[in-house]
Amino acid sequence: MQKTPLPSCELHTANDHIRIVCSGEWQLHTLRPLAEILENFTPTLPLHWDITAITTIDSAGIALLQLYYREFEALGFPSKLIGANDEQLRLYHLLYPHPHADEIPPIRPTFLFRLGVESIKSLRETLNFFSFLGEAFMVLLHSLRKPWLIRYRSISSHIITSGADALPIIALSAFLIGVVIAYQSVEQLQKFGADILIVDMIGISLTRELAPLITAIVIAGRSGSAFTAQIGAMKMTQEIDAMKTMGFHPYLFLVWPRVIALMIIMPLLIFFADLVGIFGGMVVANAQAHLSYSEFIHRLQGSLPMKHFVIGIVKGPFFAMLIALVGTYRGFQVSSNTESIGQYTTKSVVNSIFLVIACDAIFSILLTELQL
Repeated sequence: MQKTPLPSCELHTANDHIRIVCSGEWQLHTLRPLAEILENFTPTLPLHWDITAITTIDSAGIALLQLYYREFEALGFPSKLIGANDEQLRLYHLLYPHPHADEIPPIRPTFLFRLGVESIKSLRETLNFFSFLGEAFMVLLHSLRKPWLIRYRSISSHIITSGADALPIIALSAFLIGVVIAYQSVEQLQKFGADILIVDMIGISLTRELAPLITAIVIAGRSGSAFTAQIGAMKMTQEIDAMKTMGFHPYLFLVWPRVIALMIIMPLLIFFADLVGIFGGMVVANAQAHLSYSEFIHRLQGSLPMKHFVIGIVKGPFFAMLIALVGTYRGFQVSSNTESIGQYTTKSVVNSIFLVIACDAIFSILLTELQL
């Protein structure tokens, strides 16, 4: 039995236009993924619709093509149809015998118009994310009542790939941050003859703020993007659909093992970044301020209260949950074309870093109000 070619809609950006390559069977029961791709697409250049590779198209497919063809034209981006055969043109003219008779004059996309469109998209994205969170937490509550459903082996695997394998890049980043802080601090403190205060500055700033933040940014760029790409690839190859068919909830297998693994490993990574960052500052303090290692450690013991260290470590699970949930959520949004993996991976990293910084700001306000 010959397999039905899946419909697809791939976007290729050229210098002066965007080419939308349509292929497969555009029929009523196959149009939903295509509609999701076109709904989430915002043109920035004129469009060329290449329908040469469409094998079969019915009236619903023609209607979908006509809808977005006209919608993008109304946004100010002219469209051009390429590769239509005689049968497709006959069906098109049968459905739209006077396509331009009731044509709405193109709307020039003003600033307010674009602001409104982007605001609606952002609101829709926010509602979809909260819907994802609600369903994911319901799955977690269900699995807590049946702990044998939790994927312990998958959690340990993600602890290794997301945590242990990230140690070199976290070490390098934390060491360089320690070096930068120490260099900048020494130059200013030497003007006042207060070189010894470099220890206080490095200890407090690294353990309380910079080590958690740098670790979270590295993990968002490395592991969060990997989560999106992995789940997106599974969605493209229909492994997630197969999982649902067999009765397995994908959130239990794909979301929570990654979230739990990051929440376990993140505090340990922050502790590791604390040690390496302080070592970087210690090296510079020794070279620039002639402060011996023993003096640095002795001063650090008296100038670094335990609360700063604990506050930095406590931020870890919160940052980890945000990064893992955003990464997996973006993975489930990937459509049936390879370009969307890149788009949603980029969105995953940007959203994760923004949420981590916002969460860190909330921590700073709350802790300041609590006088901690």
